[in-house]
Amino acid sequence: MACFETAPPDRRADPDDAAADPVLAVEGLSHRFGTRAVLDDVSFGVPAGRFTALLGLNGAGKTTLFSLITRIYNTRRGNIRVFGFDMRRHPAQALARIGVVFQQPTLDPDLTVLQNLRYHGGLHGLASADIEARAGEELARIGLAERADERVRTLSGGQRRRVEIARALLHRPSLLLLDEPTVGLDIELRRQVLDHVHALCRERGLAVLWATHLIDEVLDGDGVVVLHLGRVLAAGLVEEVRAATGSAALGQAFARLTGRGGPE
Repeated sequence: MACFETAPPDRRADPDDAAADPVLAVEGLSHRFGTRAVLDDVSFGVPAGRFTALLGLNGAGKTTLFSLITRIYNTRRGNIRVFGFDMRRHPAQALARIGVVFQQPTLDPDLTVLQNLRYHGGLHGLASADIEARAGEELARIGLAERADERVRTLSGGQRRRVEIARALLHRPSLLLLDEPTVGLDIELRRQVLDHVHALCRERGLAVLWATHLIDEVLDGDGVVVLHLGRVLAAGLVEEVRAATGSAALGQAFARLTGRGGPE
């Protein structure tokens, strides 16, 4: 991973302010693997302070989209902007403002919790004193400060996920991307992680894009982008998507949009 510049302090914004520029703007994004189209003219925005769910069945293109936003794959058609920074022309400035929690666990189980956070902070060019202060703050926030010197392998699955979120926030990003972050967690642990991320939106003005195939992870008041077979079929607040499809529930709206049964 490249060493990115440290992002500026979080900028708070009202997610209901339609005039505010989105933290993340995806415009006309398409991607192919050989002759197979995976994403087709995808466009949407994520405002500051809002939890936005990227909702789609497995194979919808969610992970490919995240890979383009984080530059694991190069964008060939379309544009991605983070706080106005074009990902192709100003990748360092854009990436510095993003925190990522990948679908597969990425903590080193043989290092301590604090060592994992120190490693991440070093990659982002943070001073040692800042790393220690921020690590302490984030671990206290998730209730794991007393376990900072324990090896990651001793933690539960839910605790590891919370550490990954703490690590992703260490360089003070303004946008947090989470790709199916509750895979493998039970119902209670899923709810804990979901509640924690919603609190980050409310309390820090953080913009969140949360990829999921689980309907019950999308709440009233959240933003939702329905991605199906590589295309955006609807985007807006949950209530707006329900109203536009004449549906009483989001699962019903998803089924009407896609012509298929909804996610779980």
